[in-house]
Amino acid sequence: MNSMKRLVSTLFGLLLCAIVAAQGLKTLELSDVTGGKFAPRNIANILPIPGDGEYYTQMNATHTQVVKYSFKTGKEVEVLFDATTARECPFKRFDSYSFSPDGSKLLIATETNYIYRRSYQAVHYIYSLKRNIDGKINNVVERLSDGGPQQAPVFSPDGTMVAFVRDNNIFLVKLLYGNSESQVTEDGKRNEVLNGIPDWVYEEEFSMNSALEFSADSKMLAYIRWDEREVPLYSFPLFAGQAPHRQALEKYPGAYTYKYPKTGEVNSKVSVHTFDIKSKVTRQMQVPVQKDDYIPRIFFTRDAEKLAVVTLNRHQNELNLYIANPRSTVCKLLFRDQSDTYISEDALNQIRFYDDHFSYLSERNGYSHLYWCNLTGTQQRQITDGKFEVKSFLGYDEAEGSFYYSANEESPMCQAIYKIDKKGKKSKLSSQRGTNSAIFSSNMKYFVNRYQSLSTPTVITLHQADGKLLTTLLDNRELKQMLATYDIPQKEFFQFTTSEGVTLNGWMMKPCHFDASKKYPVLMFQYSGPGSQQVLDRFGISWETYMASRGYVVVCVDGRGTGGRGADFTKCTYLKLGILEAKDQVETALWLGNQSYVDKNRIGIWGWSFGGYMTIMSMSEGRPVFKAGVAVAAVTDWNYYDTIYGERFMRTPQENGENYRATSTFTRAHQLHGSLLLVHGMADDNVHFQNCAEYAEALVQLNKPFEMQVYTNRDHGIYGGKTRLHLYTRLTNFFDRELK
Repeated sequence: MNSMKRLVSTLFGLLLCAIVAAQGLKTLELSDVTGGKFAPRNIANILPIPGDGEYYTQMNATHTQVVKYSFKTGKEVEVLFDATTARECPFKRFDSYSFSPDGSKLLIATETNYIYRRSYQAVHYIYSLKRNIDGKINNVVERLSDGGPQQAPVFSPDGTMVAFVRDNNIFLVKLLYGNSESQVTEDGKRNEVLNGIPDWVYEEEFSMNSALEFSADSKMLAYIRWDEREVPLYSFPLFAGQAPHRQALEKYPGAYTYKYPKTGEVNSKVSVHTFDIKSKVTRQMQVPVQKDDYIPRIFFTRDAEKLAVVTLNRHQNELNLYIANPRSTVCKLLFRDQSDTYISEDALNQIRFYDDHFSYLSERNGYSHLYWCNLTGTQQRQITDGKFEVKSFLGYDEAEGSFYYSANEESPMCQAIYKIDKKGKKSKLSSQRGTNSAIFSSNMKYFVNRYQSLSTPTVITLHQADGKLLTTLLDNRELKQMLATYDIPQKEFFQFTTSEGVTLNGWMMKPCHFDASKKYPVLMFQYSGPGSQQVLDRFGISWETYMASRGYVVVCVDGRGTGGRGADFTKCTYLKLGILEAKDQVETALWLGNQSYVDKNRIGIWGWSFGGYMTIMSMSEGRPVFKAGVAVAAVTDWNYYDTIYGERFMRTPQENGENYRATSTFTRAHQLHGSLLLVHGMADDNVHFQNCAEYAEALVQLNKPFEMQVYTNRDHGIYGGKTRLHLYTRLTNFFDRELK
């Protein structure tokens, strides 16, 4: 019977190919999809120039120039920097750049070497933009330091100094004194103490790569210090491999060892310090934190005597913002936000300081909204309100008293740009329904808008602050023309209600030349992690598109715990991560099985990271609805994952042991139903290979059949050379065998 089904499926596939060929349309090739052929063009590194706000810059396609453009017209004004013509320039291309706060200098990064997700080392150069009497720039490149690559460099506000980290210690370069370099800290040491840069878990889960700040008057440095000596070590093997090849490991493999705190284990001890640049005195701030508290952010305000320090308790349900005096070290509580569950990490990225106020996003009324707080701690004003989420705070026009932000007010699947003026009048600035994001000029008079939808690849436009279109910078017309020559399945949104009365949002791709009288195999894709969203009005030609073109109905549903629909929907999974989410994926499969065009006996599911965890949990939920599944880089037990993420949603194993057991894939491994393929990178510093290895061993001891694909030297992204093509070829062949 199975061989007959495969024969019919093959014949049907050949028929589809014949129809496509007759129409003159091309079919998708997997190598093109994984190779980025259908990725929309973008404009990288758009940076508003500090100052009058009339200009912005971008890096050219060859990474050789920084080009200046007019916000008013979108046209090129001049080339600010050209690596091929600059004097004393030892490099021909560069990786990234940034401006000094006063706009007088560029800091140019070359030879970038990424460490983890956000951290990197690079060789940096200084390029002065100051002009001579004749109006010309000196055009000379200066190396920032001769002591080796630098991490997390930051300019002083007056542009005369740069502080950076090397080998976990902070250094200071004074540009007015021949780039003289001095060392600020001396106790930094790998796997022991970090100054000015976060440890692994802070970087990964608090989205940071630096904790080094200058005061507004450029007289003080502030930094966070991490003491990770008591944090347990984790090691994974490294092999010689290919792409890249490590010659030193050809005969004897090596290992990478670093500090990784798992749920319930010891975290780094954190403290906040200031350094007086003139007197060279270092002081520790008297931040009132408990032993296990976090310090995820520091900000020097516009007042040089006020250093803002943000703290979170270990449960991450109380955020405090203190104002510290950098010299007296005394701290005063300015602001507090509390939650019955947890405070979203996104709130940390929306804090902005102005002369007398700061911004903050809070879910205290059930949805993420913008609050405006004064620096005396006596007044908090809610700027936005309603049953929608503010996604990001984009800026405040101090002259007009207007707020700019993005929100999903139109739909949980959409995002638009809005303005609220000082009288409380709200205006929508983006014109097209879909996903919009914006970068504003420093004077808040213009913005660059990035728009996309299910059917529209990225369109980048330039606008006045009132939303008026000035010009289109990029429309991806060539990609649209190319796509018109292919037979490509299209996404459609849908909703359904589960047996528990929960309405869920999803998208579906049906095969080209879909025939409602036939029954198709289904491939479900999901991520399902807390606050995440996959069902969004945005463009993408992915492996899922490729699979739909091969005759699958491809479906993605955001279950309970995902974002966009308010705190109650997102946080209902608190303390029992994975239970409700798995139920909703099973409910999705059951609903699909009732559709006339679906073969309920040929439904597969797959996901990556949390999505891989959810694949296993759903295939083990107890209702045998999935014939096959692929779990890539999956968490298999929250005891194996890091403190900040795991405890944010589950608290510690010591406090919540029963639910740690209930949410473990090991607990329900005996219920695993369907063919399972486990995929993991052995050098995954995020979700350790331990998750895969231990779960595989559990299945072996239960005599449960499964397949495994291991990638040596690959991290959580599983890429490098032809790795992605191999991975998706493996997935394609697996599902073709199991579902067709």
